[in-house]
Order: sequence, then structure tokens, then C-alpha cells
Amino acid sequence: QVQLVESGGGLAQAGGSLRLSCVASGRTFSVYAMGWFRQAPGKEREFVATISRSGTSTDYVDSVKGRFTISRDNSKNTVYLQMNSLKPEDTAVYYCAADLGAAGNMRQQRNIDYWGQGTQVTVSS
Repeated sequence: QVQLVESGGGLAQAGGSLRLSCVASGRTFSVYAMGWFRQAPGKEREFVATISRSGTSTDYVDSVKGRFTISRDNSKNTVYLQMNSLKPEDTAVYYCAADLGAAGNMRQQRNIDYWGQGTQVTVSS
């Protein structure tokens, strides 16, 4: 069993920055591919970014490329999402996820092993 706890959400102005953190407890963190997903009001949850177990491979949805950066620190059991140049359309609840499969498979959100409870990000114009 793995518990994921997100933090770092809040209110930001358009053009501003926030950094989300997700701390994992339970099994060895480094065996999991990690990802960030988001769900805006009235919309389906969507893939944002994933990172491989070693941190050497990352993937992003087109809408955040060049603005968001996913990273991980396996010594701290933590995955981060640095969000720069925020836009009002980035407003959503952001979820951290962990999966024993390949990071590339997380984009489809099928059978992901663990989810966090989410953290709200609100970007004002």
C-alpha cells in the first residue's frame, strides 16, 4: 500500500508560479513511475505529466510543455510539479499518481495503482 499526499496548491495570478509536491509513504518510492493529472470543474480528469522511476524520462501534455516541469527526488520520496507562466485554464484539482507499470502507460489513466487526494490550483486572470 502507498499513500500519496499532495501539497503546494493555492491561488496564483496569471503569469505566476506554483510548485506542487507529492510525498509518498509505504513501499519503496523508486519502484513507481509517477504522474500528475488534473480535473477542472465540469471536465474529465486529464493527464498533465509523468516521470519514469529514475527520473530520466518525462512526458507532458502539449498544453503545459515549456511551462511545467515534473521532477522527483527518490531520497525524499517526493515528486514535484513546477508550474510557471500559469494561465486561468490551468485552474483544476491536481492529483498525484503512482504506478508500478511504465510511465508511458500512465497517460491513458488505465488501472493506475495509487492516487492522492488532490490539491486545488486556482489561477486568476
